[in-house]
Amino acid sequence: MHYVKTEFNRGSSRGGLGSDPLGRLGKPICGPQLGVNTLIIIVAMYFTFFLNSAFFAEVIAKSGADGAARALLVISTGAILTALNVLILGLLCVRWTVKPVLALLLVVSATAAYYSDNYSVYFDASMVRNVLKTDGAEAGELLTWGFFLAVLIKGVVPAIAVCMVRLQRSSNVTRAILARVLLLGMAVVVIVGAAIASFDDLSSLIRNHKQVRYLANPGNYIASIAKVVREDTRAERGPIQVVGPDAMMTPHPPGAKPHFLVIVVGETVRAQNWGLNGYGRQTTPQLAALDVVNFSDVTACGSNTEVSVPCMFSAYGRRDYDRDKIKGSESLLHVLERAGVRTLWRDNQTGCKGVCSDLAFESYRVPVKDVLCDDQACRDEIMLQGLHDSIEDNPGDVVVVLHQLGNHGPSYFKRYPEDLTKFTPDCRNADLGKCTRGEIVNAYDNAVLATDDFLAKTIRMLEQDKSHDTGLIYVSDHGESLGEANVYLHGLPYAIAPDTQIKVPMVMWMSDGMKSSNNLDLQCVRDRSKQPSSHDNLFHSVLGLMQVRTTVLDESLNLFSGCTSNAGHSL
Repeated sequence: MHYVKTEFNRGSSRGGLGSDPLGRLGKPICGPQLGVNTLIIIVAMYFTFFLNSAFFAEVIAKSGADGAARALLVISTGAILTALNVLILGLLCVRWTVKPVLALLLVVSATAAYYSDNYSVYFDASMVRNVLKTDGAEAGELLTWGFFLAVLIKGVVPAIAVCMVRLQRSSNVTRAILARVLLLGMAVVVIVGAAIASFDDLSSLIRNHKQVRYLANPGNYIASIAKVVREDTRAERGPIQVVGPDAMMTPHPPGAKPHFLVIVVGETVRAQNWGLNGYGRQTTPQLAALDVVNFSDVTACGSNTEVSVPCMFSAYGRRDYDRDKIKGSESLLHVLERAGVRTLWRDNQTGCKGVCSDLAFESYRVPVKDVLCDDQACRDEIMLQGLHDSIEDNPGDVVVVLHQLGNHGPSYFKRYPEDLTKFTPDCRNADLGKCTRGEIVNAYDNAVLATDDFLAKTIRMLEQDKSHDTGLIYVSDHGESLGEANVYLHGLPYAIAPDTQIKVPMVMWMSDGMKSSNNLDLQCVRDRSKQPSSHDNLFHSVLGLMQVRTTVLDESLNLFSGCTSNAGHSL
């Protein structure tokens, strides 16, 4: 690139410091010369025609229109999307910010387009929150060569082209302001006119398929980021709401052992591939050989970790879902601690999402020198190391949460050792587009085998505990799409999330001592396991099993309620 030297001239409106606050010594001479508004229109059209293929595919699929009506709808939505992009860019960009803002949005939008096109990702507030909370190791698995090539071609190259443009200077500030107001006004006129032109089909689409807007790039992630900032700022106000201030543990009889309950929070395991649920493959052979209770119809609170984990440990759950209320209130662990039950959260994921705030927490996310770890992550079994040592000094009841890395994708092949590679050929690439669907399912099922192995080892450890009455509850946080309807991974908005993303496995195991101390009729629990249940049951069932009395306990949501030996099989 060649540069020509310019002189500083304080008295001139062309080339002086007064008109160029960056104080640039030169400007590119090889790029075209455009006005700021013209550049905004060109980039807005580029967003519409090159970075919104997933949006238009969904509009066509969901509209119900055909023939000329469908063509008119596509043209109308294209015009509306372009005009909306002009509005967004027109409000964000002025002469001195237009190039960096447009360059940044081009790269980010190309990134969003890649995941929407290849994995059907909808960038609502929940997904944006997931992205912002993703750690380096997790993000690294999503950065494939296919991703870099797509972002380079669709994002970086256009961003460079924008930076090479020579911007025309306006000698009249008032005229420049009026031109911008006219541009924004024309965008509004186009939106209204295009909406009227295809009103019936467009209103039906918006009314029946509201989630389509989360595919409209870049407005989807810009609006969602603003919503996340607003919600998180609001949630930080005021003290955390106390839950169950009257929580009290029922005293154990003299000579009785304290309780030791392990809650395993699974990651990305879906009910459809769970062997105990009747899946065509036996992906849970070790659990099948143990005396466990399998709940076959369980619904998750969310389609991603950021929603599901706080929700399942909350007293409020999904019934009247209120994220601010959940995030602003104490969790199950806080209620247990208040009642005298010691808690510990061991994490092989991206944290406890506020559930264990100010409570005991241990992270295994950073790899250490161990046969269970590679240079990016450790297998979940590492969380069992030294577990008994960590609770030996506690004479009372203990609840430990083990938060798995589990089946976290897309690198399913990294979640299991070679001796659990039962289903082959398995996908050995983080870019799922490089594998057949059969290979992806094979890798995923092998990772389920690893969860089965982890749970079996945990149960065998608890069986050998002579100082406690022990129990285990396993439930996955959400499911996963494996190519059904060309959808992969998870995180679709809950209203449109398929069962593959919100139906999850749940398993319980209890020692003879735990069953006896609770007067528990296990056959009654097995009968209950055939009925629908959800994440909402976890909070109340754990309180019931740990014999914690509190007015916040809802017996209708306690899966053990009515299953004591003197209550027969009544629920």
